[in-house]
Amino acid sequence: MTEQYASRSHPEHVVLEIGEDVGAIVVYTPAELHGTEIEISASGNDRDRTHKDVLHRPINSRPTYAAVFDKIQEGSYTLWIGGAAIARDVVVSGASITELDWRDRRAHAVHLSSALHAH
Repeated sequence: MTEQYASRSHPEHVVLEIGEDVGAIVVYTPAELHGTEIEISASGNDRDRTHKDVLHRPINSRPTYAAVFDKIQEGSYTLWIGGAAIARDVVVSGASITELDWRDRRAHAVHLSSALHAH
């Protein structure tokens, strides 16, 4: 049986492709979202989405769960879970990394949970 990519731990380093007008987004999540797809779309274009899985990425032997979006064109984006817009107007600048930390936002976690169970 082949192990699913999202279910295994990912201790390897992440190499981000960023540059002059291309950046990245890293979304840190609670463990409950491990394996969940987070979708991304350009602001104003909600229908055209791509996704990344929330993966277990231990950092200094501590469990960390994150979705990593690289090669993101400079601009504004919406992040989605289960068809619900979770964050709008997330700004990405060239040659930089936008980090979103959803780990300690209890109200946000409830919203995320509701989005996951909506379908």
